[in-house]
Amino acid sequence: MSNKNLDAYSQLIQALRILPNVGAKTAQRMAHVLLQQNREGAEKLAQALDNALKQVHNCALCNTFCEDELCYLCADKQRDKTRLMIVHMPADVVAMELARCHDGLYFVLMGYVNPTQNMDLSQIALDKLVARLSASTVSEIIIATSFTAEGDATAYIVSELLKEQPYKVSRLARGMPLGSELEYVDAGTLAQAVYERQLLQENKEM
Repeated sequence: MSNKNLDAYSQLIQALRILPNVGAKTAQRMAHVLLQQNREGAEKLAQALDNALKQVHNCALCNTFCEDELCYLCADKQRDKTRLMIVHMPADVVAMELARCHDGLYFVLMGYVNPTQNMDLSQIALDKLVARLSASTVSEIIIATSFTAEGDATAYIVSELLKEQPYKVSRLARGMPLGSELEYVDAGTLAQAVYERQLLQENKEM
């Protein structure tokens, strides 16, 4: 049945199911809470989502979410423009900034490569990464992907992409807990992983 044939309540449930890990039952409970218990909150949510859809886009350089052409980090002239850290999501940038262990710039892939789904490269912004590097002063790249199956697969794809390029390439040290997501790792452990990152590739002359 198409959405246009559903009543408004059913359409809401269907819409909520686009969220990660939200099945039919969970979507039903969410719809009940929004319509029955917290209509004021539902209105705020709808307004916030509408505003975000109109105002938020991707940073022209690092691909994270922002409202201007450049995010505040890319616009900061004090950042080290020779060092680029590649992460999965905007939340990873926040985690790194809280750890205060990286004074360079970032590139946000906005996704993962899933080895169980035929290594679908469309899930990460590789084309944007290539464009970002094509006209830059970057000499060192830190691959800061999570130590999960998806993170390892993503790190492999990125390192292969950079294999013949003139960059010093390293990855976070595996002192981080196995299977850990960056945004949930404490600042001290995260900082230590950056300081003890493992070299994958030396600078190469083109």
